[in-house]
Amino acid sequence: MKKGIVICCVFLFGLMMAGSGIASEKPVKIGFVYIMSGPFATYGQFAKQGAELAIDELNKAGGINGRKIEAMFEDSTGKPDVGIRVIRKLVYENEVDIVMGIDSSGVASAVAPVMNELKTPLIITHAATPDVTGDKCNRYTFRISLNENQNMAMAAAVATELKAKTWTTAGPDYSFGYQSWEYFQKYLSKKKPDAQFLPTSEVAFSPSATTDFSSFISKVMNSKADGVLISLWGGNLIDFVRQAGDMGFFDGKREVLLTLGAATEVLYALKEKMPEGLWVGTRYWFQANDTPINKAFVDAYFKRYAVYPSYNAHGAYAAVKAYAAAAGKANSVDKEKVIDALEGLSLDLPVGKITIRAEDHQAVTDGVWGKTASDPGMPIRILKPIQFFPGKDITPPVDETGCHMKK
Repeated sequence: MKKGIVICCVFLFGLMMAGSGIASEKPVKIGFVYIMSGPFATYGQFAKQGAELAIDELNKAGGINGRKIEAMFEDSTGKPDVGIRVIRKLVYENEVDIVMGIDSSGVASAVAPVMNELKTPLIITHAATPDVTGDKCNRYTFRISLNENQNMAMAAAVATELKAKTWTTAGPDYSFGYQSWEYFQKYLSKKKPDAQFLPTSEVAFSPSATTDFSSFISKVMNSKADGVLISLWGGNLIDFVRQAGDMGFFDGKREVLLTLGAATEVLYALKEKMPEGLWVGTRYWFQANDTPINKAFVDAYFKRYAVYPSYNAHGAYAAVKAYAAAAGKANSVDKEKVIDALEGLSLDLPVGKITIRAEDHQAVTDGVWGKTASDPGMPIRILKPIQFFPGKDITPPVDETGCHMKK
């Protein structure tokens, strides 16, 4: 009798799994690495939400190649050594099939070479350093979001139309801040040869641990610059904008570009404290297009989390969808076969159609900048007008990236 019960239960379980559209075999494991603590933790939280939404949608539709997807999240704390350690844990202990995420450019530059050793694909969804799809490119590292080259190409295009003649910068005192300033100068000089830039000794790079930005704000206000590129992000940007507003920084005497000012994490934190009329950049803006895919994503995200999705949420969501598409194309989650399928992959996402270049593994994706504006029907500043940039126009050719991909 007991034997009959066991057989019956196994049969019923099989029917339940078949009814869910997911085969009863080993799940596909995705490891995520984001900053989940400290002043940048909101970015990790939005990314986690985007990833979970994509995974739930896929699991309801049958998973990946009929297998359920499981997610595992780790906190990089924004430190390269921690990032490497948790990725090793995900690969060796948790046996993940792929790793996604990475917020900090410093962490990205450190972990990208390690993926060669781990023989596991990594899809970067946030960190923007061009190095990981440049001179540190490798078979196992991909990026699905905009990099600094692409974002600074847009910033320079915006700056070309402004009245500012002399530019300075306020940014984080590490590679992201330095490279943002470097590429901004490079692209703006091409478009506006008479543009001037303050020397490194006169610009304002602040440590990530900074909470009092008054001295850095004063340095910019006391300079001769009439244009300011601000590449601060997360909690640093929130603190800077609040304190700069109190100090009269946004008095109209200088053009201000916030390279990541349209992150909804920042806009929700600042609300009416974010001045109107500032040019801000982002890697995805939820109102930038009215395609059915984008509308469905925004509606589902808002219904589930009661906030509008940020570019971090979109990056994680997009990476999961891209992986599923590649695994479907390969009809396998074998790591090497998935990598082959990711190379040259094109797919429609909420941001629009993207293509992951086979030559350097950088996504060619559209971007937007816009001016901050108030809308009585919205809880945050919106972008109005929005300036749209096709991916092909802002992505440098492969021979300018420094990438020499080894197969």
